[in-house]
Amino acid sequence: MNKRFISMLLIALFMASIAAWLANRWIKEKTQPQKSTQVVVAALDIPFGIKVADYQLKVINWNGEGLPEGVYATKEQIINRVTKNNFYAGELITEKRMSEYLAGSMLSALIKKDYRAISVRVDDVVGVSGFILPGNNVDVLATKIDRATNHANSQTLLQNITVLAVDQDVAQGKEQPSVVRAVTLELMPDQAKVMVSALQEGTIQLSLRNPLDTDIIMVTEKAVVSLGVPKKKLHKTKHFLKVIPW
Repeated sequence: MNKRFISMLLIALFMASIAAWLANRWIKEKTQPQKSTQVVVAALDIPFGIKVADYQLKVINWNGEGLPEGVYATKEQIINRVTKNNFYAGELITEKRMSEYLAGSMLSALIKKDYRAISVRVDDVVGVSGFILPGNNVDVLATKIDRATNHANSQTLLQNITVLAVDQDVAQGKEQPSVVRAVTLELMPDQAKVMVSALQEGTIQLSLRNPLDTDIIMVTEKAVVSLGVPKKKLHKTKHFLKVIPW
């Protein structure tokens, strides 16, 4: 038996040993039970804007990785908190989609920190024929009539404003339009002041936005806009509508 044959045999035995060790390790990893974590999910469909009760929740074991941030481990952490979105049966409950309820109306728990809720009276025109629903975003257009010239000066006053409620309804997910008398908007304090002033000086109208359109267009120096979204510059423009006295 020559030395070359012995060397090849030793190398083959060595490679076979490594392959056997890797295969054994792979089998152990696959057969070893995965670590599980207890998480809370919706036991049934939970609507937006309600206090969550015990019967609406259940605890399951989450196996493996990929667990989202802000999940809850026990029901007690969620009970009596207010939903900020709809939840479907089996869906994970996360902190970002829940709000703490301390006192007062459910609506107060849905308002983001540093924001205010202000209600404005609307009609079929202002309310886009009833198609504005809770959760939609709108632009607020203000119109002021110059009595000296009988011209109506219109401008976009506020942009990308969230609708918290229509009348006394905060439920999301509706599709059918309905006639409403008031719309509640979520505004920063400075935006609320601008809104009140516009209501005293003239009239307003709401313009419904596509939910994917979050761009803010700078149209006037006085316009107060939502924060934290991209901005686009646009030259100041005015639209005039001739008012014919009767």
